[in-house]
Amino acid sequence: MKKYMILLYENMHEVGKALLREKTEILYATSLEEASLINEVKEVDGIVVRANGKVSRKLMDSAPKLKVIGRHGVGVENIDLEAATEKGIWVVNTPDANDISVAEHFFGLALMLSKMLKKSDLALRDGRWEVRYHFIGRELHGKTLGILGFGRIGKKVGRIGHHGFGMKVLYYDAIRYDEVEKEIKATKVSLEDVLSQSDYISINLPMLPATKGLLTEREFELMKPSAYIINLARGPIWDEKALYAVLKEGKIAGAGSDVYEVEPATKDHPLFQLENFIGTPHMAAHTDEALRRMSLVAEDILCVLDGKAPLHPVNPVVGVKSS
Repeated sequence: MKKYMILLYENMHEVGKALLREKTEILYATSLEEASLINEVKEVDGIVVRANGKVSRKLMDSAPKLKVIGRHGVGVENIDLEAATEKGIWVVNTPDANDISVAEHFFGLALMLSKMLKKSDLALRDGRWEVRYHFIGRELHGKTLGILGFGRIGKKVGRIGHHGFGMKVLYYDAIRYDEVEKEIKATKVSLEDVLSQSDYISINLPMLPATKGLLTEREFELMKPSAYIINLARGPIWDEKALYAVLKEGKIAGAGSDVYEVEPATKDHPLFQLENFIGTPHMAAHTDEALRRMSLVAEDILCVLDGKAPLHPVNPVVGVKSS
């Protein structure tokens, strides 16, 4: 019988599970509904949560043995950090694990939009070879790349844009990053300047009260008619109804998203009816490499269970110093 029990909200890469199996028994959630989870956490010492499902105060109240919550990824808005800290429960995550995958996803969507790759593929499958004379794409090279949120992923997007496509980089962030500015010749500007001057805009902001609903009709109408905007952060950062309106009316060239105001998004979502929108199902970080790295949250979980401080704490636990 293993000493500890870990509940996985969703499955994860075998590398991480192999680490956990060395010292713990792994349980799998039967549902992500809170009522079901509350029944399943009564004896667990640790939880691994991905983007779906919440770890609420009420759930923690039902888990007297809970010592650590591992976020398979980075964002922790689905975990009640205040409650965890009050209860002496570590919250750990995997910073840097998905930066490359998410940044590459931005350029994948940007190329699909500007090169009309989805439309061209569908036309070719339909026997319409002649579209080669009508579908005229655009180069990314030399264009202006605007980045909203210059954290780890935002910087990676900027580096790829500058070094890979020769793009001019503008960024909007509360912090100035002098070294990165020198490295890729980036310029810190206002939100309005990013929106009005950029040809391609990457949303990489964290989900906070200040960023929820940040982009509305007013902000979209600041954009160039030829501009594209792509959201790989969180759906509620922009107003989907306002985005639909500007896309439908052709006020901007196109948009892409990996995230939605309500997830999972259903097939009748209004944005999915538009030709100038390309969406993916919250999978920007779902590469083998990133999933492997994110599964290594298991290392910090085992640190905590061994009585050691974790390497990647999100919250301070009273009386314990992080490594």
